Amino acid sequence: MVDLRRAVTAAVAASLIATATGCSGDEAPYAEAGCTPADRGGRSVARVWDETVLDLIRQVIPAPTVHARNLFHTSAAMWDAWAAYDTSSDGYFVTERHTADDPTASREVAISYAAYRILLWRYGTVSDLPSANEQLDAVMTSLCYRTDYTASDGDSPADLGNRIAETVIEHGRDDGALEDDRYVDHSYRPVNEPMVVADPGTVMVDANAWQPLSLGVQIAQNGLPIPGETQTFIGPHWGHVTPFALEPSPTGTAIDPGPPPLLGDPATDQAYRDAAVEVVRYSALLDPDSGAEIDIGPGARGDNPLGSNDGDGYSQNPATGEPYEPNVVLHADFGRAIAEYWADGPDSETPPGHWNLIANAIQDAPGFERRFGGTGPLIDPLEWDVKAYFALNGAVHDAAIAAWGLKSHYDFARPISMIRHLAGHGQSSEPDGPSYHPDGIPLESGLIEVVTEASSAPGERHEALAAHVGEIAVRSWRGAPADPETETSGVGWVLAVDWVPYQRPSFVSPAFAGYVSGHSTFSRAGAEVLTSLTGSPFFPGGMSAWTVPQGALLHEEGPTEDLTLQWATYYDAADEAGISRLYGGIHITADDVEGRRIGATVGRGAWELAQRYFDGDPLR
Repeated sequence: MVDLRRAVTAAVAASLIATATGCSGDEAPYAEAGCTPADRGGRSVARVWDETVLDLIRQVIPAPTVHARNLFHTSAAMWDAWAAYDTSSDGYFVTERHTADDPTASREVAISYAAYRILLWRYGTVSDLPSANEQLDAVMTSLCYRTDYTASDGDSPADLGNRIAETVIEHGRDDGALEDDRYVDHSYRPVNEPMVVADPGTVMVDANAWQPLSLGVQIAQNGLPIPGETQTFIGPHWGHVTPFALEPSPTGTAIDPGPPPLLGDPATDQAYRDAAVEVVRYSALLDPDSGAEIDIGPGARGDNPLGSNDGDGYSQNPATGEPYEPNVVLHADFGRAIAEYWADGPDSETPPGHWNLIANAIQDAPGFERRFGGTGPLIDPLEWDVKAYFALNGAVHDAAIAAWGLKSHYDFARPISMIRHLAGHGQSSEPDGPSYHPDGIPLESGLIEVVTEASSAPGERHEALAAHVGEIAVRSWRGAPADPETETSGVGWVLAVDWVPYQRPSFVSPAFAGYVSGHSTFSRAGAEVLTSLTGSPFFPGGMSAWTVPQGALLHEEGPTEDLTLQWATYYDAADEAGISRLYGGIHITADDVEGRRIGATVGRGAWELAQRYFDGDPLR
């Protein structure tokens, strides 16, 4: 079984792990004289640098688009350094051919200089991370490489690595990411004025369009402060970034599934309302006092057809031949746990980084064998890693381009705006009933109701809302408690115009449009690559797991007891990442399922193109 807890520990410590190069100070001008490389515990130098990227990602404001690009460009550079010493493969940015008495040692040098220079630029300069230089220098020093070796016009592997880095950095200046402007598209203007989340209701010029949130204080999901009180759309230009396997699109929509359900459109008006109601319904499940239970073991959940949640699990673990054990937990604990676990990865790697974490954890599973597609000869760790990262991060890079191109093109609303806007008009279910408005929210007994004199009488369900007769109430999560470490808000009746998702009050919803879900797109793309890479959709041992200890939740006290998330396949994990955003109240189902479908196309395309580079036939 894959245990992701081990992988997180390895990733945090990665910057202190190193590898031997086969060179002494007397043999190479780039090597530290008299230096003994640190033991890396069997990890390849490519993994050292991948885990270094993940560590850097955790220290800056989460921007999945930017981190996906940095992961891919670093991975492509490492691939180029490896392929330069192989006669049958082609590089991506640089297509040089070199020979060496010890190709492995030369590859490690070239990979390290390429990754070091790129990451120094991307995180030390562009992202302005104060500790980046010190961290990256520490990795190079532990590898016994000189950080002041900058030559790039010779034939040494260090020169090659520096030359690859120069090429990647130059490419990044003109690939559409607006790197010179710190990735900010100053041309974007939201249709709607900001919603002041602390105030009831909202005003929307267009109920279908994204609305920035004014939060007073903005704190990213990894705890870092974000300047300003009001959100700015992250990456509205990203659909025009140079892709890996996707065909560039003049409209920025490389894969277009069509629009989401739109309010005011006769064909989808009701679907829009139903989507908003469904998010409230998910929120109502986050009540640990309800006692409702759910079996989250692979024997009961998973094996969904693409774009659905219709699977009913697996009859047996293919690795053991035995049935999966039931894993019955409180439904509220499950919903809250996945909303937090999948938010940015278990340690804020963002979704692209999370799938790198999963890829690394696969190798650490007992009995796992590095065989491409699950067949053929065993592959050494360095070749496995450079190829795995190249394909996987090509996929998540394209996933960012595909998803954010649609986010910008359709500019679709988040649930908090949808719910508050609809409820602010009233209810649309009963024309002869109180508070009717054709643009209101549908009623559902026990979930969405009109506050009446009778329902708000002493001892009745809406008693706390007695001052709001005629307004719409929803039964949902009540918002962040005063002390999240010791208090649980639970579920109860609140005014719909005050509704908030299961998130921190300093975050509430991401700073970009909803349609399509980046989590769903990234995750399915990653699952497709890992399935093809390993030759099986199943995790090694037939299952992966992550335990959320009792009391470890951040938004409120919980879970009630230790809870272990389990997934039989990469697809199951990806599907859970997508649905977690519904429990968390920041996506509707259309965002999720279309993201999954797009991610599947992206992941398959990235794997197919990566194989052509592996085989030396990268025709595009």
